[in-house]
Amino acid sequence: MIANSSAPAGDPRAAPPSFRRTLTVWDLVAVLLVLGAVVLLAQASLGLMQPLPGPGTGAIDLSPAALPEYALRTSMRMLAAMALSLVFTFTYATCAARSRHAEQILIPLLDILQSVPILGFISVTVVFFMSLAPGKALGAELAAIFAIFTSQAWNMAFSFYHSLRTVPKELVEASRSFRLSAWMRFWRLDVPFAMPALVWNMMMSISGGWFFVVAAEAISVGETTVTLPGVGSYIALAIERRDIGAIGWAIAAMLAVILLWDQLLFRPLVAWADRFRVGQDDTGGPPPRAWVLTALRRSRLIATAIAPLAAAWRWTYRIAPPPAAARVPATAAGETAARWRERLWYAAVAAVCLFALWKTATFVFTGVTLAEAGRTVLLGLATMVRVFVLIALASLVWVPVGVWLGLRPAAARIAQPVAQFLAAFPANLLFPLAVSAIAALRLDPDIWLSPLMILGTQWYILFNVIAGASTIPGEFRDIGTNLRVRGWLWWRRIALPAVFPFYMTGAITASGGSWNASIVAELASWGDTTLKAHGLGAYIAEATAAGDFHRVVLGIAVMSGFVVVINRTFWRPLYAFAERKFSLD
Repeated sequence: MIANSSAPAGDPRAAPPSFRRTLTVWDLVAVLLVLGAVVLLAQASLGLMQPLPGPGTGAIDLSPAALPEYALRTSMRMLAAMALSLVFTFTYATCAARSRHAEQILIPLLDILQSVPILGFISVTVVFFMSLAPGKALGAELAAIFAIFTSQAWNMAFSFYHSLRTVPKELVEASRSFRLSAWMRFWRLDVPFAMPALVWNMMMSISGGWFFVVAAEAISVGETTVTLPGVGSYIALAIERRDIGAIGWAIAAMLAVILLWDQLLFRPLVAWADRFRVGQDDTGGPPPRAWVLTALRRSRLIATAIAPLAAAWRWTYRIAPPPAAARVPATAAGETAARWRERLWYAAVAAVCLFALWKTATFVFTGVTLAEAGRTVLLGLATMVRVFVLIALASLVWVPVGVWLGLRPAAARIAQPVAQFLAAFPANLLFPLAVSAIAALRLDPDIWLSPLMILGTQWYILFNVIAGASTIPGEFRDIGTNLRVRGWLWWRRIALPAVFPFYMTGAITASGGSWNASIVAELASWGDTTLKAHGLGAYIAEATAAGDFHRVVLGIAVMSGFVVVINRTFWRPLYAFAERKFSLD
């Protein structure tokens, strides 16, 4: 210190040692990451208030040089949709988990929202969003972001809701003992406990967004046609022009983008969320790591920059909860009043449902005959058979693979980006192969178009089985090894019971996703060649393209009815049985 005090001004040796050690290589990496994100966000936001290009004006360029910009624009839309999905998840799912009356409405409503196909949302919202900024690109961008949001939010909300319902009782009692406010408990207990499962469902939701990005960026509803620069509209134009080379470049661009997402977002999130795991046994491998998370954690500049924000956030925790009200002894009159309030609540809910059903039926049957409504139900039965058969086949393949990967963390980390890419792979890119092969071999589209429905949804089964297998306690595996439990007995007594609740979550989500995917898979086109499978998805796709809102609403109502009835009579009871019978708790 004394020797350095005589150094000339501007000499690095004149600075105190603490200052010299402030800037490190991690600071440089972190600053580059932050500045890069800001620059990319600014570049992607350019042109929002520019006039929207009309159809046929060459808005989309099939040159490979245009793909980096298109990939950036699509990624920004998906990030915006993910931010909206998180806000929706934290509010909607929390209300459903905290209030029994809200749960009775919000969870069935979430079943309905999950069953509504993305084309259904687009057909009724595109005009509204376009009217917010007439003739400007901003309105179309909002419509595309909302469409992608509808492919992400429901899965995340279900995951967060189930996590809030399964917070360990001892942790809840600890939060009450420390008199945590509702706000502090939410951020210090509920969100951390739900974060590991939520991060994995975020990854699957992003994959679902990629699956429907073509419909979100190349919107065609009746006479309304909107084409936004992006990977989805690039793929749509390549399919329309039968350009095999452009489809190959689109596949390469998607692979590059998904790998970047894995390195810059998902791998850091998985590594960060691992700290919140509760009651997990040692998996035998090192904890997940991510160079981006390491850079942000070790950067002193980032720590200095976010210190005021962290202090402000911690200040919100100081809001003390209101004093607990004294419990009023129950009386006969009070219990009678409570029963009447309950009856009035159910009566109000029933009245709203009947009114909505009456308005929907009135609108539909002004343009659709009763005979066509019956035919739509038969089309729904055909799609239902496809969904059940495909879920069964996918389960036979991916349950063994998921168990094998879940018991080997190193292999699971290698398989994760591969599965993400396959999950995000749009079925539209396989249309050239599928349509050409079916037409050339004169195969039945009702059978051979069906696999396209499961391409993007089967991964829900794989990811959830991996998560379930990774939580099998080490002592269970050791007991099986010591007792020489092998072969089918090992699967029947250890593996399948342990992963069955997780499998049910994946199967329910995959089933709902397959219903949505039917609108893409049951009506496949490649240039001038179009193949159609008889089903409800093809019916909705044709009605949307024609702008026939009566048939669009009818198709959506029938699909929602099928999904809700199947969930309530088959999947939900089976899920409750799995939790009650096979829970490791």
